[in-house]
Amino acid sequence: MSMSATKKVLVISGLAGLAMLPHLWPNPYYVHLMVVIGIYAILLLGLDFVVGYVGEVSLGHAALFGVGAYTAGVLNFQLGAPFVLTVPAAIAVSAVFGLILALPALRVNGPYLAMVTLAFGTIVQILINEMTFLTNGPMGITMDKPSFFGHRLNSGEYYYIVMALLVLTIVVVHRILKSYLGRAFEALRDSPVASDCMAVSVYRYKVYAFVISAALAGLAGSLFVYSEEYISPDTYSFHLTIQFLLALIMGGRKTRSGPILGAIIIVMLPNVLADIGLFRQIALGLAAFAVVYSAYGLARKRLSPRQVAIPLAFTVGLSVFSHRISDITDYRLTIFGLLILFVVYYLPDGIMGFLRSLVQQVRPQWVRRHEWILDKGDAEHVWAPPDHAVTVKGNLLEARGLVMQFGGLRALDMVDLHVAKGSVHGLIGPNGSGKSTMMNVLTGIYRPTAGEIEFNGKIISACTPSDIAGEGIARTFQNVQLFGELTAIENVLVGLHHTYRSSLLDLMLHTRRSRREEHEARMRAASLLKFVGLAELANEEAKNLPYGKQRLLEIARALALNPSLLLLDEPAAGLTAPDIKELVGMIQKIRGHGITVILIEHHMDVVMGISDTVSVLDFGQKIAEGKPAEVQSDQKVIEAYLGGGAEQQPA
Repeated sequence: MSMSATKKVLVISGLAGLAMLPHLWPNPYYVHLMVVIGIYAILLLGLDFVVGYVGEVSLGHAALFGVGAYTAGVLNFQLGAPFVLTVPAAIAVSAVFGLILALPALRVNGPYLAMVTLAFGTIVQILINEMTFLTNGPMGITMDKPSFFGHRLNSGEYYYIVMALLVLTIVVVHRILKSYLGRAFEALRDSPVASDCMAVSVYRYKVYAFVISAALAGLAGSLFVYSEEYISPDTYSFHLTIQFLLALIMGGRKTRSGPILGAIIIVMLPNVLADIGLFRQIALGLAAFAVVYSAYGLARKRLSPRQVAIPLAFTVGLSVFSHRISDITDYRLTIFGLLILFVVYYLPDGIMGFLRSLVQQVRPQWVRRHEWILDKGDAEHVWAPPDHAVTVKGNLLEARGLVMQFGGLRALDMVDLHVAKGSVHGLIGPNGSGKSTMMNVLTGIYRPTAGEIEFNGKIISACTPSDIAGEGIARTFQNVQLFGELTAIENVLVGLHHTYRSSLLDLMLHTRRSRREEHEARMRAASLLKFVGLAELANEEAKNLPYGKQRLLEIARALALNPSLLLLDEPAAGLTAPDIKELVGMIQKIRGHGITVILIEHHMDVVMGISDTVSVLDFGQKIAEGKPAEVQSDQKVIEAYLGGGAEQQPA
């Protein structure tokens, strides 16, 4: 059976299972638990945008959940608005609140962001409690299940409403995350610096992710208020935020199944721990699995005795403990906490991440993402020259009087750089001379202390890296900055981000426009991989590529920006002699397409062999500039490289 056929069977089976659950467990209590699982899963799918893909920790999603619930509740309670109006309103209002939170909060990172979102949650809870004229304050809001055409839904019928919206959410989230937006989110987590230099603004796309996440939290909140038929300020406390985060971590980030599994765990585990018989069965099953997996891992030498000792002891000990107690009531919270700690510590990718790794060990092709096989049409697709309009006739880039000061250290000291259009301009100097600092200044990573940079007739000294990339300047990095968890072709597609024009609605509806753009971008990405000799590695994750291949992939990704100016920071590092020869030919072909190149390289034969002009930096100052032969014979250059007055050329 093909992979696509297998997926269809799994999807149909899953939908059939969802439809049959209320008939298999008709008890209203279990139906209610399934509804809560579906609602929490919707919120966790949204939270995964921020935590799993963007890599930020938000402690404000319980508040956004509450905003959605109270929006629907207030509209229904105060105005009698129907379900079909309250739910869209809850989504919109939560998205606005998410935007209000994201704009200031995402200017900070790490624990500072967590504290800002936590403060937001506290403020929202206080406002809900105090605005009695609107929210009914501590008394809360009571309401009924939604009605359609005069018929009020019962719990079983409402279950199908929630599950239909859950399925719709999964489809929409999947389409967004498998699009150029999803790649942008994942890229800025892996390397914010490289993302900015690929014209993917880190701040802007973090805000996008937060707003989408907030909208889904609002949807979940609005469904929750109809499910519970009562809400109060205490419902959306800090403890609920922690519960959501733990659910996502335990289930597994960056998957669609992980949030669903996480929702099942946090809703069902407390109930499981209330039934001593069921708890014993689960504990015994975990112990049996741990024994088999440990034996398999040790036999295949994939695990060491030290790695399996504690997990094996924990699971076996839990099973023994479950059979030695007669009443679990006094131990529920302790066991719950230990299980959470165990999963978080020993399964950092969550349960679904662990299961995926098991499947990958057996059949690696099952877990390939965005598989793209080059066929005859792709191979014939030729990499096209850049489309940036170059208006200047002489120098494409002019850097005048650049100063870059870090405290009392001047990494660049009154440096002028004149790069002629269509040339290869070498930039050399000893280690610590300021070459990479110059690269960072030219691409906006550092804002110069003094001086100005003019590119293609426009001053860009104060522009952001993403804006500079949009003007037509691309670069590689001294220390490779690839998006490690994306495949080679996906890395290049991030470079092609600027070519997409599809809206969020296009992606959600999977319109012809979005499909066409994706296909055209993949064709172009395939041709770029072919140009740098990586066509056969298109589906390999970037982190698994050899170092030299990673260098070539960086060049392909930079070329995807269609630059007028390409900055190469030590591209030959890690390459073998034949690869270096191929690299030289590649740079010459790049120049043949009309792209100007600034080249930093320690291989002097490469620099001197292909550069039209060479500039030399030493201690942040330009000490020489001219034709390669002139620079090689310059006494200052010889002294900078060799020290003293040695009558030798730099090598």
